[in-house]
Parts: sequence; structure tokens; C-alpha cells
Amino acid sequence: MTENLPQTHHAVTIDQPGGPDGLTWSEVPAPQPGPGQVLVRTAAAGLNFIETYQRSGVYDVDYPFTPGSEGSGTVVALGEGVEGVEVGDRVATAAGTGTYAEHFVAPAEQLLPVPEQMDLQQAAAVPLQGMTAHYLCRSTVEVGPDHTVLIHAGAGGVGLLLTQLCVSLGATVITTASTEAKRELSRQAGAAHVLEYEGFAEKVRELTDGQGVDVVYDGVGKDTFDASLESLRVRGTLVLFGGSSGQVPPFDLQRLNGAGALYVTRPSLAFYTRTAEETAWRAGELFEAIAAGTLDLRIGAQHPLAEAGRAHADLEERKTTGKVLLVP
Repeated sequence: MTENLPQTHHAVTIDQPGGPDGLTWSEVPAPQPGPGQVLVRTAAAGLNFIETYQRSGVYDVDYPFTPGSEGSGTVVALGEGVEGVEVGDRVATAAGTGTYAEHFVAPAEQLLPVPEQMDLQQAAAVPLQGMTAHYLCRSTVEVGPDHTVLIHAGAGGVGLLLTQLCVSLGATVITTASTEAKRELSRQAGAAHVLEYEGFAEKVRELTDGQGVDVVYDGVGKDTFDASLESLRVRGTLVLFGGSSGQVPPFDLQRLNGAGALYVTRPSLAFYTRTAEETAWRAGELFEAIAAGTLDLRIGAQHPLAEAGRAHADLEERKTTGKVLLVP
């Protein structure tokens, strides 16, 4: 392990469940890498909806709590037993602990080497939303040229990446977005049709000659779930990967039979990055596409980590597009 590790650093913390104003920037003890872990000096942390769930109490966490699992930076120390990683390596990860801070720890086997030609802050936009988009269209459903897919929140971080990846796989993409500015961003990403949320199921039926789409990718949740089911063709699949409008309440599985033998799945990234090899495959395809210019990473906003509360408020009020980064 490297000597002279920082004993204190600044981090965003919250002492109890609550609103965005409960996030504070303060000096706290610095984390130390345990066996199999590395300590990273943060270049940027990625903002994701899961952190609003943790902050507000939807998900249980231990307080005081520092949010964040996604980040990028430079390795400054190695824990016991770490191999294949060196101090000074440029890395990104979706498996960090407390990335809303000047330093964070992460499992060595879940690190993504960042290419030299890529900006470290930009790299923080890849691990969670990028690999989420990748597993959704490459593994949860293997999207291909015969597919028509519906993607909600088409101008969001996952939505923009997922649209580009589905188009590159030959699929026809329909998206939803809440404002005309967001709808234009979605068109630029390659969506063939971009809809308002109101009445989207009926419009999807019109666009597909009454058949419906093969797949709906729904990260909105409660507000869109029922109409998402109505948008599917016989034996279609609803992939519920988030709940920005709230969690979907329990429902009668018999509805899936009556609507056409439909499928519903609720995936998450952890189950699609179970090995270092799988993680490296996903990250490698993403970094290669970005380097080739065939996948555009939109950084919608950057905020100082000290202003994480404002970034959370913007995210919950759906004021954001693309990826939002927090920087020390």
C-alpha cells in the first residue's frame, strides 16, 4: 500500500433522509483502500438517479452517508493483494464507494482503464449510464435490424446513448421526451420518431401499423408503466430499468397474458457486470465507439461537488439532459 495516504478530505455527506438541501460539503476522514481495493483521487463523479433515492430514504443506507458509485480519476494507493493496477493509472468505475468526494475507493477488478486520448472528466460519463445502455440493448434484449424499440426519456444520459447504440445495431428507434428542446436532442441522436409523453401508446400503435414495438426501455417507471405495456406487440418485452417518476406498484401478472403473452424484466447493472471479463467487454466496446466518433457522449452539465444539492434538484425536476458530472 502506498504510504502518506490522506487522512482527511472533503466529501458530500448527508446525516438523515431528506431533500437536496441536506447534502453538505465538509471535511471528513478519508477512506482507506481495503484488500482488493484501490484509492482514487477524483477527477469527476457521475450523477445518477439512484443517489436521489438514497438521499431521500427510498433506499436504506447507513448515515452519515456519502453518495456516489460512479467516478473517474487517478489511482493513488493500492490495497492488499491488488494486481494488474498501478499507482498513477487513469481509471473509471461504476462500483466505487462515496464518489461524491475528493477521493474514493473501488474494487480493483471493477476498474475501467481510461484511454490516454480521453479526458478523465469525460470518462466519468461512461461507467454507469454507458454500460447500462450497453447491457440493455446487447444482453437484456439483443437488439437487431428487425426490431422497433421505444425508449423513454430519450434526451437523458442513458436515453441518448441507448438510442445511438440501438440505431447502430440497425433498429428503428422511437423515443419520448418532455420538451421540444429535448425532443430535438433525441432526433440528433438518431431517433426516427420522437413523441410527447401524453398519448404515446396510441401514437406508437399508429407508427407501427397497429402492431406495437418489440421492446420498451422504461426508466421513468410509475407514470409510464401502464402505457408502456400497451405499446408492446405480441410477445414484446418491457425492460423497466429505473423509476424517475416513482416506483411501479405491484400488479397482476395475469395482465401479461391478456395483453399478448408479454415479458417484463427489472434489470440492474450489477447483474450484467458480474465478472471482470464482462465489465471489460462492455467498457471496451463503449470506449472504442467513442474514440471512433460513432458514439457521442453528451455532458449536459458540470457542477462543483460542493453544489451537489443543486444538481440533485435539477435532476429530480427533469431539468437535465445528457450526463451530469460533479467535479471537486
